[in-house]
Amino acid sequence: MENKTEMTEFILLGFDVKPQMQLALLSLFLLIYIITLLGNIGMIVVINADSHLHTPMYFFLKNLSFVDICYSSAVTPKAILDLAMGNKIISYNGCATQMFFYSLLGTTEAFFLAGMAYDRFIAICKPLLYHAMLSKKTCLFLVSLSYCFGFLNCCTQTGFTFSLSYCEPWEINQFFCDVPAVMKVSCSDTFTNEIVLLVICGSIVLTTSLIVLLSYSFIVSAVLHIPSLEGKCKAFSTCTSHVMVISLFFGTAFFMYGQPGAMSSPNQGKVVSVFYTIVIPMLNPLIYSLRNKEVKDALARQLKYLFG
Repeated sequence: MENKTEMTEFILLGFDVKPQMQLALLSLFLLIYIITLLGNIGMIVVINADSHLHTPMYFFLKNLSFVDICYSSAVTPKAILDLAMGNKIISYNGCATQMFFYSLLGTTEAFFLAGMAYDRFIAICKPLLYHAMLSKKTCLFLVSLSYCFGFLNCCTQTGFTFSLSYCEPWEINQFFCDVPAVMKVSCSDTFTNEIVLLVICGSIVLTTSLIVLLSYSFIVSAVLHIPSLEGKCKAFSTCTSHVMVISLFFGTAFFMYGQPGAMSSPNQGKVVSVFYTIVIPMLNPLIYSLRNKEVKDALARQLKYLFG
């Protein structure tokens, strides 16, 4: 009989860096997290306060900012605490909880971005039907549906992963409880889990990417038929921020979960993980505020109102 100790916690190996680099990494993560919170909270406040931004596009953007706050908060504070205190232990239940919310919010964000692509398709290809096709009720339905898909995925991934047996030393080669990294620690056969991970996450990435690609193929076709160069530039300018965000998100998501080798290179995956869990939630509000004239104008109006 194999002698197994009842497990209550995992050890997050995190980043194998020298002490002086650890301080730099701590400072960087803390700065990024503060910017993430300020940027996304600021985006929500500006959209709520300015009536010019009470449109379907900014309704989705406001919800994206909320998800980014929660998404980053599911991972970054624990990573910062581990770097600051040197305590890399996470409880079994804490690991399951982190994985649950990380999977929920990551999946929800993917469907939000697909919904925003659909919004741009309606705005450019069917402008006269924009408010009819994207009514408040429709927008609420799309947001709710995104959360439902996220909930189904996180329940499946977390349930399958924590149904496995785990043997000592229980060391996770990651800075948070990501599904592939946690499965690596298992002493059970993980073949079924790997197939489930590939099929479900691959389907999510494929489905949402297909919605985005179809939407933008129709958008490009419609814009090319606009006679004036100024009109074409104006139409494309409304999409540039969204294109930048989806390129960052789906590129890293496919690298991590949408291919058969998703579990083969944990060290390389760790670097990519920093980008999509910590950096991207910070970049989203910056991209939309710096590249979007309507947001910049709304911010200017709010600053003028506050400071005269």
